[in-house]
Amino acid sequence: MTISRQYQTEILQDRFALKIAARLSDGCDEMPHDISERLRFARAQAVAKRKIATDHSVALPLGGGAAATLGTLEEHVSWWNRIGAVLPLLALVLGLVAIHSIQNNRVAQEIAQLDAALLTDDLPLAAYADPGFSQFLKASRVQSQ
Repeated sequence: MTISRQYQTEILQDRFALKIAARLSDGCDEMPHDISERLRFARAQAVAKRKIATDHSVALPLGGGAAATLGTLEEHVSWWNRIGAVLPLLALVLGLVAIHSIQNNRVAQEIAQLDAALLTDDLPLAAYADPGFSQFLKASRVQSQ
């Protein structure tokens, strides 16, 4: 399973933030109360800003100076996007139905030609019981075409 680059970046940022928070917490016990409260308030503000920043879409640079804008996962997909996603599947299904119909018509035509050849020919009844007779008809039909 692949993980998106945005998700990997967020994981790395979270790990880095945890390391910094642990390092800052080590020396917090020896500080005066007012300084530790200001630091706690600053941390709360930083966390609040971090949560707001993840709700916005992110622009990733592509080759040639272009940028692609990616939305958040909670973003609703529009009807046009859903139709665009279903359209190729619908075309595939319709193509398969058309191919199936054409193949059925071809087989029915071959059987009808064989039956017509059998019914219009003057043959003895023993010829119809011969297992190689249908092969003979197919071979003679191929040679006549």
